[in-house]
Parts: sequence; C-alpha cells; structure tokens
Amino acid sequence: MRVLIFHGYLLHGTGSNIYNASLGEAIVAAGHELHLLCQDREPLDLPWVDAAADWDGGSLAVQVRREPVRATVYRPDIAGLLPVYVADRYEGIEARPFAELSDEELDRYLERNVAAVREVADRVEPDVALANHLVMGPLIVARALEGTGVPYAAKIHGSALEYTVKPYPRFMPHAREGLAGASGILVGSRHTGESLWAAMGDDSVRARTRLGPPGVDIERFAPREPAAAAAGLAALRERLAVIESDPDDTSSFARDTAEAVRALDTIDSHNDRLVVFVGKLIGSKGVELLLAAWPLVLARVPEARLLIVGFGAFRDGLERLAEHIEDGDLQAIVATTNEHGAPLPYLHEFAASFDEDAPDPYWAMAERMNRRIAWAGRLDHDELADLLPAAEAMAVPSTFPEAFGMVAAEAASCGALPVVSGHSGLAEVARSLAEQVPAPARDWLAFGLGPGAVRELAGNLASWLEAPEELRASAREALVHVARERYGWGGVARTVVAAAQGRLDELPEP
Repeated sequence: MRVLIFHGYLLHGTGSNIYNASLGEAIVAAGHELHLLCQDREPLDLPWVDAAADWDGGSLAVQVRREPVRATVYRPDIAGLLPVYVADRYEGIEARPFAELSDEELDRYLERNVAAVREVADRVEPDVALANHLVMGPLIVARALEGTGVPYAAKIHGSALEYTVKPYPRFMPHAREGLAGASGILVGSRHTGESLWAAMGDDSVRARTRLGPPGVDIERFAPREPAAAAAGLAALRERLAVIESDPDDTSSFARDTAEAVRALDTIDSHNDRLVVFVGKLIGSKGVELLLAAWPLVLARVPEARLLIVGFGAFRDGLERLAEHIEDGDLQAIVATTNEHGAPLPYLHEFAASFDEDAPDPYWAMAERMNRRIAWAGRLDHDELADLLPAAEAMAVPSTFPEAFGMVAAEAASCGALPVVSGHSGLAEVARSLAEQVPAPARDWLAFGLGPGAVRELAGNLASWLEAPEELRASAREALVHVARERYGWGGVARTVVAAAQGRLDELPEP
C-alpha cells in the first residue's frame, strides 16, 4: 500500500514531530510505501528514510540514499515563511504564529503546499493519505487530492485546535473545509474529541471521530536493571560529548551538547533518585509548579535530583524563578509571568500561602534546590530511550489541555512513574495506567490543578520515592505492561490506515 502523509513541520523535536517520525517508521516496517511531506531539512538523519526530495531548484528533485525506496520525505518550498501555533524559532526559515499572517501570506502557504502534495500524489498514486493538525493539513490534503478518489484521515493534535482555531474564528472555515472530506478523524483522547466537537458544532465530525492516540516504541523505551540503566546513561553522555554544537544555529531547536553533558555529569547513578521533566519550556507546560515543588520533595527525599530536558521561550524566566525560590524572594516569585507576560495563577496561589514575616522550613530546603536541579536543554527523541530507564519518576505538570501524554506513556514503558496534571489527555493516560497499578501508587499518578497544585505534585513525587521497594516493583511491572499493551506504534499505523479507508467500525470511539 502507498501511504501519503502531510505534516508540515519537522521530524525531530517533540510532540507531533515525533508522532509523524515514529508513525512513518512503523508504516515502513509494516511493508507499506511511504511518501511524507514536511519541513524537516535533515530527513536522512532518520535511518528508515530512503530518499529526500525538495523543490529548492524550482522543480522536484529527489536524492536517493538506497534502493528499494520505501520511504521518501519531501520538503515543499513555502517561500521562507512557516506558520506555527506557538511562537518559535526555526533554522533557515521565518516562523510566525498563524494569527499574525496576512491573508496573502496564508494563501501563498496554502497554494504552495497544495501544489506540492498534488505533484507527489500524481507521481506516486497513493492508496490512502493522512493529514496532520486541524489547520492547515486537512485543508491542504483535501484540495490537493480533490478528484483523485484517494481517501484521507485527519489527525487532530491539540495545538492547532486550542491555540489557533478556537481563539481565532478566522481559521474556522479552513478547519471545516479540511474535515469535510475526511473519511476518519483521529484524536488522542476523549478530552480532545469533546473540545473538537464543541468547537466545530458539526454532528458529522463527531460521527467520524475515533480514538487514535500516539504510540511508544516499546523496543527502545523499555525498563532496564540498575546497572544497565547506568550504563545507558553513561553511553548517552559519551555520545553527546563528541557532538559539536552549531554556534550559528539560533533556532528553538538548537542545542548545546556540552550543556547536556554537564547536566548528565551531575547524576550519581548509585545514589541519586532521578526525576525528569521532558517537554517544551513554555508557560503552558507548568514547569514553574515543578520548580516550586522541588524544595518540598527535597525535604522528604534529600537525594532526589531533577533533570529538566527541553527548550523554549520561557527557559530564561524559569531559571530566574528557580533563583528567586532559592533566595526566598516572595515578591519576585509573585511577579513572575510566562513568556508572554501572562500571570501564573497556581504559582501565585502557592506563594500566597506563606507569611512573609514568619519563618518556614520550605525556605531552608529552597536554599539548596538548584544544587539538585540540572538543565539539559534539548535531547533528541532517541536519546530519551537511554535517559528514561535511569529515572524513577517523570513530572508532566501541564496547565493547558493536552491531546495526549506521549512522554508519560514512554516513561511508563521504561518503568518510571509519570506524575501528571489530572486533566485532558493526561488524565486519560493516568486512568489507563491506574487500572493495573496497585494502591496507593495509583493515587500518585495524577494531581489536581488549583491552590494546592504545588504541594500535591510534591507529595506525589516524594511518596513514590519513599514507597517500599515491593510496592514500587509491582507498580513498575504494571506500568510497563499497560504501556506495551496499549501504546505500540504498529497499532497506531493500523489505526491510521483504517481511519483513512473509512473502516470506522473497527476503531474505538473516544
């Protein structure tokens, strides 16, 4: 079967990028032929990609790495402007939020992508197609495939829905047109489905929506015995040490590998109790809650160590916040805003719980918190497979709705307890894991957002680290079992094909 996918962004990084890279690999592994259009400039870095193509010279040019060609990645020429859902920086291209585009800029973006998809479709005659994101992927694929009879599915990632379509009605017609012809519509969780249905107000959208969460590479993301986990961490450190950072790369995806090495060097595999955060460093991810919680964790588990993996526009603000907490500067904590200047209500509610004139043991632990925190910057997705087996827990404290919780599922697959915000797609991951995780560990999988969010997050992490080894061992076994049973990428690939073909009776409703 020939499968065409339009993504529009990268195949490296986080979120939908990793979804499409992993899905592409699974489609090829299943014996299908893949044609994937995106904006990744280094697709041949991925071992499963056989050929790379672009229109940089004015017409389609294909570079073949090996025969037979089972996977080709194409990069349309979009005239140097990439619309995004959240402000970001990309190397070699201007990235600007959709809401800031003129009508002319948006039309040019659409026209160039439609032309590229149509040319690829005419060339390879795909059997099915997948369009990613509520805008503009489904619209591009619908226009490009019009009249061909090729069926397509739409995969709804949360960012386009929540950050672009819902707050900016200007984009609703684009979303409606794109979904109108989709044979199936895939969402990662019931939460995303309900949000989509409410926004679209179209019964036919609901009728075609099926559950299609991301997956986990269960072969790479697997538990390891302590010695093997330590060896994997050491091997990761050595690989990073020989990678030279590009000083000219000013994109959000740039990374300082020396920084990552320094961060890994702080980990004592024999004595530290490692907790990790993996994600974008933006205000919606709730890292400020984790930083505020860390002195409370250290008060109960002094050997706990926090490794923060990620990049984003809020990083400088988060590092300053960590310094303010360590200094006990309540006024500066309360004055902290996200990268857009918006307040952080749960952090402020936590700060308001202190009497500025009365001593509190929290501040004594805060004085040493930054000695137990390391910032690794960006790690590639494959590199996380050597990090997560060495972790005992992962914090996923997002304050904004998440379509799913792929990093939480990956942590569980490695035997690390994910402690997530108890809402949206994250809550659904927690509930699926809780079905087999023994009490009381199941109660530590999620915490509520509200005035007590920081203390509850800290309590869940510390309780897990303090738990008897017998309980921890049985909980780890359950986490791995559920993750492997529910979230394998092979099943995701089969779901995508079935949704595109309209075989909706075979797929679960959200």
